[in-house]
Amino acid sequence: MSRFLVVSAVAGEARYVPEGVPVVVTGIGKTAAAVATARALSGMDITDLVVLNVGTTGALHDGLSGLFLPSTVINHDVNAEAIRALGIDPRETLSVEGGDGTVLATGDVFVTDTATRARLAERAQLVDMEAYAVVFACQEFGVPVRVVKHVSDSADEASVDWPAMVDASARVLGAWVQEQLA
Repeated sequence: MSRFLVVSAVAGEARYVPEGVPVVVTGIGKTAAAVATARALSGMDITDLVVLNVGTTGALHDGLSGLFLPSTVINHDVNAEAIRALGIDPRETLSVEGGDGTVLATGDVFVTDTATRARLAERAQLVDMEAYAVVFACQEFGVPVRVVKHVSDSADEASVDWPAMVDASARVLGAWVQEQLA
């Protein structure tokens, strides 16, 4: 039987995770997420552990709403082609087991403009700021990870209201974690 570790960017996203499930709050962005995830994994028994990256996401396509389990995460703000031209694999795309086929773009940009949204929508359906880093850290430690995201906003000018939308997403995410425990 698997044990779970919930990893979220902010405490509000994990507010409704059932009591007894350990939660790591990473902070915002890829660097904070990678460091906090690696620190947590290095300090615990990872036998039978599954990390659940639970959080909010912006929709890059009109009409997307609800809960998603991305199968692919991409690091959208790395210049992968230039790095590849140097003969180095930037590993900008990572696969996630057990996903639903959606692609999630992760970057250190909080997307609030239509131009960035349109550019990212060419490669992904969803956007966030931590999932790629959490998946990368888990894969480096050999720990299974699932990405579970709830659409909180439309990754445009209205996204500045994100703090007001977190609680509704957190309720859905907490219920999903509860279902996994059953």
